[in-house]
Amino acid sequence: MINIGDINSLKVVRRAEFGYYLGAETDNTSDDILLPMKSTVGRALKIDDEVEAFIYRDSSDRLIATLKRPLAKVGDLAYLKVVDMTPIGSFVEIGLERDILVPFKEENYSLETGKKYLFYVYLDKTGRLAATTFIDQYLYETDSFNIDDEVEGTVYGIQTNGTLMIAIDDIYRAVILRNENYAKVIPGDRLKVRVKKYYEDGKMDVTARKPRLEERDVVEEQILEYLNKCDGSMPYNDKSSPDDIKKVFQTSKNAFKRALGGLMKSDLIVQDEEGTKLK
Repeated sequence: MINIGDINSLKVVRRAEFGYYLGAETDNTSDDILLPMKSTVGRALKIDDEVEAFIYRDSSDRLIATLKRPLAKVGDLAYLKVVDMTPIGSFVEIGLERDILVPFKEENYSLETGKKYLFYVYLDKTGRLAATTFIDQYLYETDSFNIDDEVEGTVYGIQTNGTLMIAIDDIYRAVILRNENYAKVIPGDRLKVRVKKYYEDGKMDVTARKPRLEERDVVEEQILEYLNKCDGSMPYNDKSSPDDIKKVFQTSKNAFKRALGGLMKSDLIVQDEEGTKLK
């Protein structure tokens, strides 16, 4: 049985001017699958050679073989680039001659040409390769990471309350609560985060914020850089609104206040009702 969208072990049964035919393991030679010469990756094949070939459908819906390794197979989660937008959906590149379709109904958020997102690859009802951004059901829980471990993941959704949905290592389900990230993030972005805790359902809670002391150092540098760009003064101080601080410095008010305190202790700045100035 041929597994479309996967690697199959097949024998070369005959040669043609434009390539080779691989046996489809049926009694009908019309079922044999073409391996075009351009898809042999330079291998010289002989009759009865066994090859590991990826099988998919070409633009005419015929089964076609390639010895090239795709970026993703059916059943895989993969970080793939959007290469075209059409009236029927978007197309993503998987490293083969033919790109695969992401139907509009499988777009959980707006896609942009040239950007990468996390997709699940599947076979549609016609036996063609397709991809979806609705990936949550294909992710797993894990408790293999230690608290405070630094990990990396891809954002694949944003809940109405601002919580980010992120796939750690592109396979494990996790969330970033709204108050644990202050940067502008959209689906497809890759983030380095720290494991904060595990929920009872197995889902990970991770944070994009650095450990407190490290975060303070980073925000201090941001404040000094901002002051230097603004001739040594700014209208922000420890009384500024959390929204203004988040917008300008991508951090929380508490982190901002800690950084201001550290800079004042180092005798680098002064505050007054109008804002903050370099000394």
